[in-house]
Amino acid sequence: MITQGISGLMRPLLSGLNVSKIRFLYLCGVTEQHHIPAKQRSERGFSSTPKLQDAPGELSSADQVMVHFINRDGERLTATAKEGESLLEVVVNQNLAIDGFGACEGTLACSTCHLIFEKDTFQKLDAISDEELDMLDLAYGLTETSRLGCQVCVKKSMDGLTVRVPMDVSDIRKQLEVGKQSKQ
Repeated sequence: MITQGISGLMRPLLSGLNVSKIRFLYLCGVTEQHHIPAKQRSERGFSSTPKLQDAPGELSSADQVMVHFINRDGERLTATAKEGESLLEVVVNQNLAIDGFGACEGTLACSTCHLIFEKDTFQKLDAISDEELDMLDLAYGLTETSRLGCQVCVKKSMDGLTVRVPMDVSDIRKQLEVGKQSKQ
């Protein structure tokens, strides 16, 4: 049984999936992959890559969890999520207009999916890892109730959740764009 568990963990590594993504999949309880033919996938306006967590069929109302994001400009963005999705996946899969969100695609290599929770909601979240704390140290506008959206998985009990996107974001991509413009 231990051998099967180890080989199960090694299979994604051998197929090119990095350790951070395996940790992310494990944390969110994703244990099964669904493959959808390209013709059946919904089109996404900003990217040609598949959704982070494709699943066949539409969500029934019993499977839906409403999540609200208060954007930097105060705009309220509402999305329908499914249990097990990370908040980063919700933003990406629902094409929410949050500038610079999720630069590392959930691999715990940045803090661009930094979100601020209400105190009572924050206390109900799963424990925070040392790796997430390290990345939060790099986040602008850090609060006592800050978490990374890639590390918080949606649960049915979160229906109606409201989170706030901080005013500033630490995104190296912006610094690189500014550097390119100044060289021209």
